[in-house]
Amino acid sequence: MTVEIICVGTELLLGNIVNTNAAYLAEKCAGLGLSCYFQSVVGDNEERLRQTLLCAKDRSDIIILSGGLGPTEDDLTKEVAAKACGRELEVDDHCMERIAEYFAARDITPTENNWKQAMIPKGAMYVDNNNGTAPGIIIQEENTHIILLPGPPNELVPMFEESIEPYLEKLTPGVIRSRTVKICGVGESAAETRIKDMIDSQTNPTIATYAKTGEVHIRVTASAEDEKAAEKLIKPVVKELKSRFGSAVYTTEEKVTLEEAVVELLSKRGMTVTCAESCTGGLLSGRFINVAGVSDCYKSGFITYSNKAKRKLLGVKKTTLDKYGAVSAQTAEEMAKGAAKAAKADVAVAITGIAGPDGGTKEKPVGLVFIGCNVKGKVTVEKFQFKGNRAKVREAAVSAALELMRRCVLEN
Repeated sequence: MTVEIICVGTELLLGNIVNTNAAYLAEKCAGLGLSCYFQSVVGDNEERLRQTLLCAKDRSDIIILSGGLGPTEDDLTKEVAAKACGRELEVDDHCMERIAEYFAARDITPTENNWKQAMIPKGAMYVDNNNGTAPGIIIQEENTHIILLPGPPNELVPMFEESIEPYLEKLTPGVIRSRTVKICGVGESAAETRIKDMIDSQTNPTIATYAKTGEVHIRVTASAEDEKAAEKLIKPVVKELKSRFGSAVYTTEEKVTLEEAVVELLSKRGMTVTCAESCTGGLLSGRFINVAGVSDCYKSGFITYSNKAKRKLLGVKKTTLDKYGAVSAQTAEEMAKGAAKAAKADVAVAITGIAGPDGGTKEKPVGLVFIGCNVKGKVTVEKFQFKGNRAKVREAAVSAALELMRRCVLEN
């Protein structure tokens, strides 16, 4: 079956908001075995949205629209969808009650236009929104399923996973199951080269690689008559991928992040960790703090942006800074040693670099980063040259630090 995604909102066209909904929906639909050939972004304009929807109806089995379900006059998605399907809007008592309960729980008096969100196209199905006031809507046509979702990701994502995903699973014959093999420390081109023979000969399951910052994800997707049969097809392929990439594979679970895998590794070994950050300014610590249960291994961290802070908090020698500079392998090593000592941690990771856009020289260009990892006294320092703007350099440095830390702990 084919699916088409239409994201609604002038703010998307102007670049005021990054369109994360399209990426999320496309990835989820691919995991369900749906083929997505078209995606569109339409502003808050009735005629252009109507034309886009009618075109989608002619070529796609499933149409998912996000955004434009709010209470204001420029929220037109529901109205346009109803007209395109030749249906009138009518008040749904259940949706009225849900909206009233939402405002009552927050001790807020709803305005008159809030009740607009209780209007549903005749004969359509509502989908409860447990995180907002706009219900989702499913319109079943003879040859098309039209699904309307709220725009805010914190409403769209849970609604899709709780209600829409199960609905779509029932539409597809058999089952589609995926497993993601996540690897770090290997570039996308190198990863693809290692498995080119598998990709060239793929049928069912299919294999696809996705480049992430500092990582490569390999998704194995199988279609079968039932879940057990699909898993049977996936299992040998995942086993072969793990054999080829070895310890670079940090998980085969879709929702496990690299930082979660590192925290689990540290916790299993009863090791504590600390971070000493210069150019990343706490981003690495932030990735750790996102992990539930990290307090078992993460006790404290250091943001030492200035040379003075590096000397005072981490004990970096003035002679080292004067001779080699703050951005150097020698400084990264002393930062890692000093952080481990100051925090009394088994593992310490230090990052120092030039994130830009200023501060670079011919000898030390923007994007130059040194990362040191100290595991129980054994220090490894690696040099990196990242590309991109300030944010990308910092993000890449954090991912590289997590990979280096994981590798050093495994080697230890």
